[in-house]
Amino acid sequence: MSDTLLVTGASGHLGRRVIHHLLQTLKVPAGRIIATTRKPETLADLAALGVVVRQADFDDSASLAQAFEGAQCLLLVSTDALDRPGRRLEQHQAAVAAAVKAGVKHVVYTSMPQPEPGSPIPFAPDHFGTEQALAASALTWTVLRNCWYMENLQMNLPQVLAGGHWYTAAGEGKIAHISRDDCAHAAALALASAATDKVTYNLTGAAAYSTAEIAALASDVFGKPIAVVQVSPEALAQGMTAAGVSPIFVPLLVAFDVNTAAGNVSAVSGDFTKLTGRAPRALRDFLVENRAAFL
Repeated sequence: MSDTLLVTGASGHLGRRVIHHLLQTLKVPAGRIIATTRKPETLADLAALGVVVRQADFDDSASLAQAFEGAQCLLLVSTDALDRPGRRLEQHQAAVAAAVKAGVKHVVYTSMPQPEPGSPIPFAPDHFGTEQALAASALTWTVLRNCWYMENLQMNLPQVLAGGHWYTAAGEGKIAHISRDDCAHAAALALASAATDKVTYNLTGAAAYSTAEIAALASDVFGKPIAVVQVSPEALAQGMTAAGVSPIFVPLLVAFDVNTAAGNVSAVSGDFTKLTGRAPRALRDFLVENRAAFL
């Protein structure tokens, strides 16, 4: 197990769960964990436990090098900087360079499924470029290509349940959803493993489901009928715009469906079990456990 482990984006949903698993599941002493964030005050609870909390700004390379000092293994949680094309990639490249400068030995990075050129997802180049930056560096690395989180369904399924219709351009394409907590557990294990190789893991659920299959599952769990309506990407964009969805998000949301229709998130991998020794959470179980949030 690495001596000092660092988690970036520690105040975010994924980062917090990773630290939870380091402390509670893997029993890593708090003093061997460094948590970085733009706002250290948001991690006062972790500091009280003995976790070392540091300020880190991904737009300030000098602050990154200082924040990473003393860490042997670093988890680079992809940032949420999507306001300008390429900004997130610039941040990640700065983080990789800062990790090298600070003497970090191994980086674990949270990527996405099939980010190679040709992906319809607008932010895929950020992930692919980061993977390339790691490959070109002197670091060893673990890339975790996390499939879409089950939690993402909480963004649209409540409205679907309320209205009874699910408009989609995904066709018969399937998604091998995995829970964010499962990805956090896998990231914690990868971070604490003292790895010295260069490896990519595809983290997915144990099964992939089409929109119609997810709708049927949700209808059964929640007792509400759902009619799936297949539309073109253009019609989906028009419908979202008419419904008041921000024009910033419409192209991204449509791209997710186009990506699903292309089969880019349908592959089921056993890598999660390989990393953790257990099966990933089932989608039905996730829906049942989060019933109140969906309704």
